[in-house]
Amino acid sequence: MTGGPLLLIAAGGTGGHMFPAQALAEAMVRKGWRVKLSTDARGARYAGGFPHVVVVEQVASATFARGGLGAKLAVPFRVVGGVLAAIVGQLRDRPAVVVGFGGYPTIPALGAAWVLRRPRMIHEQNGVLGRVNQLFAPRVNRVACGTWPTDLPDGVQGEHTGNPVRLAVLDRAGAGYIAPGDYPMSLVVMGGSQGARILSDVVPDAVAALPDAIRRNLRVAHQARAEDLDRVVQAYSDAGVRAEVQPFFNDIPARLSEAQLVISRSGASSIADISVIGRPAILIPYAAATGDHQSANARGLAAAQAAIVIPEKALDAETLSSHMAAVLSQPDAANRMAANALSQGRPDATDRLVALVEALAEGAPQ
Repeated sequence: MTGGPLLLIAAGGTGGHMFPAQALAEAMVRKGWRVKLSTDARGARYAGGFPHVVVVEQVASATFARGGLGAKLAVPFRVVGGVLAAIVGQLRDRPAVVVGFGGYPTIPALGAAWVLRRPRMIHEQNGVLGRVNQLFAPRVNRVACGTWPTDLPDGVQGEHTGNPVRLAVLDRAGAGYIAPGDYPMSLVVMGGSQGARILSDVVPDAVAALPDAIRRNLRVAHQARAEDLDRVVQAYSDAGVRAEVQPFFNDIPARLSEAQLVISRSGASSIADISVIGRPAILIPYAAATGDHQSANARGLAAAQAAIVIPEKALDAETLSSHMAAVLSQPDAANRMAANALSQGRPDATDRLVALVEALAEGAPQ
């Protein structure tokens, strides 16, 4: 393994960037490549899941979004310093390919790869490019898109690889769907780590407003913030609905595979999970997401008639309840939604990323 080509992966300090980076690292290590990860201190906290043979190199993250005036004025100098240091590192290490997954900590590695004209690509998880990926999209050899369609700069072509999903999701890929009917049905509510409160405010009331024929058969698994748990539990109890309410479910893939309907934010990983398993969904994009990227993430499933999208400003218990009832009272339509969702899934997303890396290493234009 020590003699294999080197892949340099650069990723910012959030799970959304780090998870697909880890998936690629695991696959390339299995193929005999050496892998180095370039990230900041926040990203290094996620690096524990990477293969132990991956060398983790911490870089200083420079962003205009944090700090006072002095810190902001220093950003250009820190960026230039980071790129110069990365140039020295790449002249020494000679990576065969450099891949960026978004976030400010990717600037040094991608900037150096651009200066040195090394094979390079980016992977964007969301339907709208992040700021750093916007900068580099015209300056890399390939743009891999986790969500489709993705808004890209003029003249830039993207390739729909999909977003890598966890092994537990792959194990449930395409699991048979049981359409809703007059028997116990499962509803999964996933709020994500940000903006989950509105779902805790609205979903229990929407469930309570369902026709009795649907409500009496419903079993709910609802992810809610810790501070909202008691009131959400009480709301379902008052509605006479059996519900499990937790801040986090470790077995979400299994719960999705058993669900008749999913209500979720439209983060990139949630969309990938819903698509790979193939389930009807009602999506409520997080309105405060940067660049409204959650609305963009939802477009593919909406266009495929696999999901109903309700903007936050239009979300209330009555509206949500009517859409839930429409899905849960029409088994044929629900079956079509599940099949349409599955058609949008990319369970081979990691393999697609691997193929792009190998193609670049074999002599893509620089």
